[in-house]
Amino acid sequence: MKPAYFLLLFVILFSSCKRQVFYNEYDPVFKTGDHMAWSAKNLDQKGWSADRGFTGKNIFWARAKMKLISNSGGLLGLQVDAFGAYEIYWDGVKIGSNGKPGTIDKAEIPGTECLYFLLPDSLSALGMHTVALRATQFSYPHLQRGTGLKLDTYANLIRRPLMISSLMFIMAGAFFIAFFYYAFLYFNSHKRSYPVLIFSVICLLFFSLLIMEYIKYYIEIPYPQFFIRLEIIGWLTFSISMLVPMYFSIQFSSKRKLLLLSALLITLVSIYIYHYGHYDISAMYYSFAMWIATILVVLEAIYRKQKGSLLVLAGMLASAVMNGYLVYDFGIFIFYTFIVFAMLYLHTIRMREIEQAHESSLLLSTRLQLELIKKNIQPHFIKNTLTSLMDWVEDSPKQGAEFIQALAMEFDIMNKIAEESLISIRQEISLCQMHLKVMGFRKEIAYQWEDFGIKDTEMVPPAIIHTLLENGITHNAPLQDGSMKFKLTFREDLGKKEYVFETIGENRELSDERIGGGGFKYIRARLEESYPNRWSFHSAASNQGWLSKITLSDIEI
Repeated sequence: MKPAYFLLLFVILFSSCKRQVFYNEYDPVFKTGDHMAWSAKNLDQKGWSADRGFTGKNIFWARAKMKLISNSGGLLGLQVDAFGAYEIYWDGVKIGSNGKPGTIDKAEIPGTECLYFLLPDSLSALGMHTVALRATQFSYPHLQRGTGLKLDTYANLIRRPLMISSLMFIMAGAFFIAFFYYAFLYFNSHKRSYPVLIFSVICLLFFSLLIMEYIKYYIEIPYPQFFIRLEIIGWLTFSISMLVPMYFSIQFSSKRKLLLLSALLITLVSIYIYHYGHYDISAMYYSFAMWIATILVVLEAIYRKQKGSLLVLAGMLASAVMNGYLVYDFGIFIFYTFIVFAMLYLHTIRMREIEQAHESSLLLSTRLQLELIKKNIQPHFIKNTLTSLMDWVEDSPKQGAEFIQALAMEFDIMNKIAEESLISIRQEISLCQMHLKVMGFRKEIAYQWEDFGIKDTEMVPPAIIHTLLENGITHNAPLQDGSMKFKLTFREDLGKKEYVFETIGENRELSDERIGGGGFKYIRARLEESYPNRWSFHSAASNQGWLSKITLSDIEI
């Protein structure tokens, strides 16, 4: 299907570009004043000026010769690009008007910047013809904007803009859908990615640019409002030229993106100030500055062997080549389209990486579940617990039954949380309390539990506090009175949550900070699974025993 679409596109473009009317055009001449005789075909133009001059609130005339060489397409039409309000005459015959010229006593009704007129068949013979405009330009009287005339078949003049704009609007619709898709993707993602948001905004800006560029064929814009549209187009181009290099610099993790983007912003502002009022020139320089900045980012990415950088470079070079061979109004959109395709390609690479990371996280989650179960069915733990249980049942059946109940409750909680990635903090505390009760029977030590500031609504990865508790029991000895205390404190401030777990006992470790074995690896893996790049974990000796801190943040740490 895609080759068919491209074939259709080229057929339309080539058919619309085929010339059927050939003519020579001569420069217009101007004269201030108002005499209907100045519309005549063979008027003596002695004393007429090549410059319009300042006309103020006066009527002025513009005349131009056009020599029709051949016409193989049927009825002729005339395209007029001019500022003001005017009546137009072809060989002395009035063929239409655009707005209504004003006088000193009567206000001008502004015309549009571009209009098409059907020429009488009786006045369309080959040879020399004269176009005369009786006009006023009350708005922007100092603006010396030229008068453009173009001959073609009337059907071509009407049809060509509609064909081109329809294709551009199809493209605009695709970008509008892309804007919504990526906006929804960003706002509904658990981990929001700024490149996705930037790409969504670029699609919206590109949609707006296409609409603003070609809407002139569908609505009448009086010439006093002509520059408003150009100003909007200029700012849209300015914004796109800033955001595209920003997108690539973030996607490729550019080392100097702040410096590059600052230089680009200064360059764009300088172009705006220096070429103010020259809208097409400013837009071309905006696009060129964007292209240079993007090329620098891509070349750095190639040097660092970033994925997709070579293909993006090929797209950037292709966009420049295409833009060089096409008229600016078409070339600039082909230029932007190549760039957007390169951005889409990069985005698909990132999506694939995210998918692979998700699959890895699922494998990690399964591995952590097995690790959690394995932690509690270790042979030496089961053997020592059962040995202690036999002694308690023989010596004190009542307390032996309490021991069995505590052990069963610990395994029951462990079984419930094994498949969860997050559990309530109260479940975690219940697991710790049951474990202390079991270990109290096993080691005959008076373990104590305290917690402060706990919020019941908080969620934590399963068994991370339980793992700290196990390490506290293993690596610390009871105090002289035979007791050992464990204290959990929760604090929350400025987007950060902190769990402080303190073991109060005799520290058997001589090091200042414990790197940790399997237990600490399990804690770090669980934190990374649930809070990627938004956690920190520290564990070190304290004056009273051992102190561990887990910090969770809303942003990357």
